[in-house]
Amino acid sequence: MINLYRWIVSEAKKDGADADIAKYDGQWEVEGTKKLINRGDLGLVMKSRAKHSAISTMLDQPFVFDTKPFIVQYEVQFQDFQECGGAYIKLLSASDKLKLEELHDKTPYTIMFGPDKCGEEKKLHFIFRHQNPVTNEFEEKHAKKPDVDIGKFFDDKTHLYKLAIFPDNTFKIFVDGELVNSGSLLEDFQPPVNPPEEIDDPDDKKPDEWDDREKIDDSDARKPDDWDEDEPMEIPDPAAVKPESWLDDEQQYIADPTAKKPDDWDAEMDGEWEPPLIDNPKCKESGCGEWKPPKIHNPKFKGKWIAPKIENPNYQGEWKPKKIKNPNYFNDEHPFTMTSIAALGFEIWSISPDICFDNILITSDEAAAEKGSFLSRFAEAAEEKPWLWVVYGIGLTVPFAILGYLCFPKKRDEAAERKRTDAPSPDDPQSSRRDKEEEESKETEKKKVPERK
Repeated sequence: MINLYRWIVSEAKKDGADADIAKYDGQWEVEGTKKLINRGDLGLVMKSRAKHSAISTMLDQPFVFDTKPFIVQYEVQFQDFQECGGAYIKLLSASDKLKLEELHDKTPYTIMFGPDKCGEEKKLHFIFRHQNPVTNEFEEKHAKKPDVDIGKFFDDKTHLYKLAIFPDNTFKIFVDGELVNSGSLLEDFQPPVNPPEEIDDPDDKKPDEWDDREKIDDSDARKPDDWDEDEPMEIPDPAAVKPESWLDDEQQYIADPTAKKPDDWDAEMDGEWEPPLIDNPKCKESGCGEWKPPKIHNPKFKGKWIAPKIENPNYQGEWKPKKIKNPNYFNDEHPFTMTSIAALGFEIWSISPDICFDNILITSDEAAAEKGSFLSRFAEAAEEKPWLWVVYGIGLTVPFAILGYLCFPKKRDEAAERKRTDAPSPDDPQSSRRDKEEEESKETEKKKVPERK
């Protein structure tokens, strides 16, 4: 048993397949992608081409479908594009018989979700296994086709697939944050969760005398006397005239006069050598060989005569068998309560190798899923346009800088401000002394000035 971190590679064999292709011998690695080998971000990569590959891991705790939503999302990157094969995830049903090292195509699962492609056929699966409460047997229910063209998601870029199922029996599917499908577990799956109350009676047979012909041939109609069924659809154009320059004795094709027999031609092995034929250059202007007038539509052509149709006076309508009560009828109003999930895995076959799976999340917390989706789209955009890291950095730095400026304003230097404005400081002893000396000097000057008479 191979263990990649917490992932267990299957060693099972596929039922009903030839021995040389039945074994699950596809290789798996935990490594970086080809485009971003130095980024340090590792993913689970299916390495093999045209092999059955299966790998799985247990959940930390089983997911129980009760009153909370179920959300699963994961990233897929077809590093070498995708020719034919799947990249869907299987959410394995909780069971005492579950053995991850024996994961194969018949291992019971609760939900299968993800992309699949072969040639021009492209799918986005959402399948859940529903248990019939009458027979206790499980049946696969397939969601309706997506509402948008999903072909654009099968390139070599990373795409985030997300499935959300809610306790009110509704579901939504997103790819890269774009809503591509939504609906009801009760109304948008085939076959339907709940069977019809009535079914056709299998023992009811159409009577031999039942006439379901809506129209019949008019028995009173007669073919007109001048109707000639032998007239051809086209006839030679009687107005056509052979061109005067037409060369009756020339062949349309002639032997290539420039062709030479190969030196290694063996007449005994290859037969008598003959030069290849080319168009006769003499025939370019008008034509060569036997001249035949062109064909035109025959105005007398009518084809085979068919009697006209009339209403059938004995028409009884389309026969349908009578209805009886369905012995297997049931009404499950809560298909959301599916079998608990104990593990997740990938059981796939693909022509294209190097399919990378990453950032797998199973949760009932819509906010956590949305956060994961945002971070995934953030990283994907930066992978495609590295200069966006600079934009993101500036976008994150500027708000914090403004917040810091508002919360922690710069302390003003009061001394520098007084120096700039020459304003005195009441607590400065030198300033107080200087002010006192100036006052005494002014009083002395006043005494020296004599009074005018």
